[in-house]
Amino acid sequence: MSFLPDSSAQKRPRARPKPDPAPDPAPDAEAAPRALEIHRRLCGVYGCPIPYFHDFDPLSELISSLLSHRTRNAESGRAFKALRARWPDWAAVMAADTAAIEETIRGVTWPELKAPRIKAVLAAVAERQGELSLDVLKAMEVEAARAWLEAIPGIGPKTSAAVLAFSTLRMPALPVDSHHHRVAQRLGLIGPKVDVGPSHAILRAQLPADWSAQALYDNHEVLMLHGQQVCHHRAPRCGACVLLDLCPTGRARKELR
Repeated sequence: MSFLPDSSAQKRPRARPKPDPAPDPAPDAEAAPRALEIHRRLCGVYGCPIPYFHDFDPLSELISSLLSHRTRNAESGRAFKALRARWPDWAAVMAADTAAIEETIRGVTWPELKAPRIKAVLAAVAERQGELSLDVLKAMEVEAARAWLEAIPGIGPKTSAAVLAFSTLRMPALPVDSHHHRVAQRLGLIGPKVDVGPSHAILRAQLPADWSAQALYDNHEVLMLHGQQVCHHRAPRCGACVLLDLCPTGRARKELR
């Protein structure tokens, strides 16, 4: 995202971590087989199939995903519950005062931006559908459903994939969050300059076209969990990684020690 909340000039900027040694500049010819081997090993560590973490309808998942951007799951979850507790349905949220929504979701990152965005997205769904429902997506193929969602300002590839994959639609889409993206980049599955948005198509193309929704969900979850538990942003635990022999970044880090 290009926007950032204004920070106090009095605050001292934190020192940036040293950049990782650059992995291969682009995915190599063996990206697809390596992606499958990475999936196999990580499933062995984190236990596939992984249960879905909730059963939201598609519209509720859309709001949940908008709240979660650059926000820890615990905070975005609390904000989502606060919205549901304060207003009876999403129509009431759409009609609510923006300042009231912002106050209700104040625990998330950038509530001042997310509050008007939530109202605008709900209004766009209502205008296109004549009601606040995303049931129209049920009859669509994955790419058509994603295109329908991404035509709404404020909805990008991560959010569209999350709505299809995480909601009760249970469609075979592959979301890529910041942890997933970091791990894939360090493994050389995507190039070092590939942003999160464009990475969705690249990483999906490396996996079998006929994979089920559960298999794609597992792939996202194991890469995300690995990023959270082992392949940390600042101090990755390369010595404890089951993927070290497949990881150009990890091998380079070990050689520098």
